[in-house]
Amino acid sequence: MMENIKALKVLFLALLAGFTGAFAYHRLVFQPSRESINQSSVDQYLNGYSPDFYSVADGPGTPPAALPRTDFVTASTVSTPCVVFIKTVSGPQQQNMFDWFFSTPGRQTGSGSGVIFSEDGYIVTNNHVIDNAETIEVIHNKTTYKAKLIGTDPNSDIAVVKIEGRKLPFIRIADSKKVKVGEWVLAVGNPFNLTSTVTAGIVSAKGRNLNIVNSAFPIEAFIQTDAAINPGNSGGALVNIKGELIGINTAIYSKTGSYSGYGFAVPSDIVAKIVNDLIKFGDVQKAFVGADVVDLNSELAEKYKINSLNGVLINSIEVGGAAEKAGMERGDVILKVNDVPIESKANFDEEIAYQDPGSRVKITYKRDNQVREALCLLTNREGTTDKIRREIFSSAKLGADLEAVSKVEKDRFRIESGVRIVKVTGRGVLSQLGFEEGFIIVSVNGKKCEVPQDVEDNLAGARGKIVLEGVNRQGSKSVYQYFSY
Repeated sequence: MMENIKALKVLFLALLAGFTGAFAYHRLVFQPSRESINQSSVDQYLNGYSPDFYSVADGPGTPPAALPRTDFVTASTVSTPCVVFIKTVSGPQQQNMFDWFFSTPGRQTGSGSGVIFSEDGYIVTNNHVIDNAETIEVIHNKTTYKAKLIGTDPNSDIAVVKIEGRKLPFIRIADSKKVKVGEWVLAVGNPFNLTSTVTAGIVSAKGRNLNIVNSAFPIEAFIQTDAAINPGNSGGALVNIKGELIGINTAIYSKTGSYSGYGFAVPSDIVAKIVNDLIKFGDVQKAFVGADVVDLNSELAEKYKINSLNGVLINSIEVGGAAEKAGMERGDVILKVNDVPIESKANFDEEIAYQDPGSRVKITYKRDNQVREALCLLTNREGTTDKIRREIFSSAKLGADLEAVSKVEKDRFRIESGVRIVKVTGRGVLSQLGFEEGFIIVSVNGKKCEVPQDVEDNLAGARGKIVLEGVNRQGSKSVYQYFSY
């Protein structure tokens, strides 16, 4: 009997020790200390991402106390209704006079995506989605709308179209300056004609310059993402975890034409300014500082005796431009714009792109390794601070839309006059000769072309030998000769 009682005592003590050890182990191993995660961090984790969430970190390089949820349902639900499918139809594109006589190409169709910018039907997309389109259709919520082209900006590859709608779901716009590398994002669009497709990824980099925008004054400061973007996504939305727009998907990096790792989007802050300008003025009120800048490298640093690779170098400066009037010179190194550090040409172009003609910006720069400051009054492309509207001249005789070249471009290309081919629209003289859009006609048979009417007058009725001088998009001067009978 006594032996049984002793056995029970031993068993009881063993069980008690076991429970005590298990309890202590659970407290020590599975329960975080209150010093590592406070209640507010837990609440933020349970309630999802918030803009101030990462403030719980102690500083750069210190991880936050808790990670945000990677639940994309809300972002997808909020943003998907704001993205539309765009279909375009364009006429045959003639390359030269032989194609015109010996081939009969059919009409071309295209497609892409767009984002509803306002509830009354303004939609933002890429310029290359609707470029050369004769008709534009927008499909939203199984309804097809005829769209009107409001304006384009080849410099940023942004365009705006309008449909007749009321109380449409429009995208909320976030501040793209606050977007951080590593932040979760969604790409919303219509790849391969698959409507309302959502893919997820992170922001891989900011301020990317790819040299893919083919225009006189390109704005390239792309947000790079690894969210899958394919043909058809162009013009679609790149949104944050709350479904707010941070960029318009524009390009992919690929050797095959399909997604292979990286996509690129125009930042929403730039998009918002361009869209508002196109709606209000029909043209972007682009500001110019009167100087071209390049990224610094060791060779330039040695040439100009610069002791640091921070900032961007002024490679050329416009006579009488804003920078020269503010006392800046070729060879100066720009370090900041309005106290924002400048790390690359793309970064500099982005900061200037936010400004309007007439704005004054503080530029911090370095000369002879001494830091200085200048206050620059930015101008428009004509060298003034006025608001300007784009004027397009359509010539049925030439089969093209034309516009006069701005003062800024004349100075840049070192020409006294010039008329740009904005668009080749038909089977006129210019399309037969194979001239590309963007080519600048300087003179015809030695007669200067200062306004579009000059080109039509000098070309439409000309006979015999015709000598046409001009400048291509890359700034190379060319002379063309042909006979007209």
